[in-house]
Amino acid sequence: MKVLGQPPGQWLVVVLILLFTLSAMGQDADKKTPPAAPSEDDATQALQKATQNPVANLISVPLQNNTNFDIGPFNRTQNILNIQPVIPIGLSEKWNLIIRWITPVIGQPAPGTANLEVFGIGEDTPAYLGAEAVQKNAGVFGFGDMTPTFFLSPAKPHKLIWGVGPVFVAPTATSKVLGQGKFSIGPSVVVLLQPGHWTVGALFNNEWSVAGSGSRRSVNQMLLQYFINYNLKKGWYVTIQPIVTANWQASGGNVWTVPVGGGIGRIMKFGAEPVNIAGQLYGNAAYPTNGSPWSMRLQIAFLFPKLSKAEQKMMLEQKLKQLDAEPSKSKAK
Repeated sequence: MKVLGQPPGQWLVVVLILLFTLSAMGQDADKKTPPAAPSEDDATQALQKATQNPVANLISVPLQNNTNFDIGPFNRTQNILNIQPVIPIGLSEKWNLIIRWITPVIGQPAPGTANLEVFGIGEDTPAYLGAEAVQKNAGVFGFGDMTPTFFLSPAKPHKLIWGVGPVFVAPTATSKVLGQGKFSIGPSVVVLLQPGHWTVGALFNNEWSVAGSGSRRSVNQMLLQYFINYNLKKGWYVTIQPIVTANWQASGGNVWTVPVGGGIGRIMKFGAEPVNIAGQLYGNAAYPTNGSPWSMRLQIAFLFPKLSKAEQKMMLEQKLKQLDAEPSKSKAK
């Protein structure tokens, strides 16, 4: 057969038939090989990284309980439950706004004699001596000052991940003992790296009072939380994340609180809900007079990751399997 001798019209028909055939084959191949959903291990590892990144594009609601032991002359215990949701908002293709809002719920032992000036109680007065007597058992429970932080962070971070923005302290405490009575503001910065199984970084802020009760002390305080995490298999990780604070208004020996310690945690599921649980212990190498020499931190964080279409399909299939399995279990009973 002499192909070269075929008229141009026949060549066009042959080419169109070939193109149509290749296109149909490509569509069939796409139907047969849809994009694979990530494995559960891959999803867990991604969540490990995201939960350890303060400016990740991940909605989370951590409930962090801090118990400070052996406070004051009668070795009392202070308990602070921090409700601290983290909400990312996409401002543009290049930038995210990360809102981190901390609301403390505090169980505070009766104030020591060093704190009675907030009530106008002078030393060696009858009220002062009476306060000494109730320190053994009395306490105050309520809300502390809220601390919202707003981080501006790149939507597509590089090796060095960072966020910067203002931090505020609002005088929302329900008792004078539980708050500072001042409205404060300052800068906050977070930087971190996540090479391999590691997450290494630090969060820093400093706040100064700008308004509030004239009878309360001015605020000038610093917070530094450095964090070192190593991720293990099955969602486990080892963590070191002490919170170092400095009260620049305090006297020389009462400025610093410097914890040393660490703990473990795990990303897991409660039903279909992914959570991050962790437990840590810290001893304070430096702390103010009548402060706590050691503390325990327990946390559960509810995670709400953004799922791809493949992940949504996989979760739907898993739920359908569970629903199909339930009638079989009830019949077996």
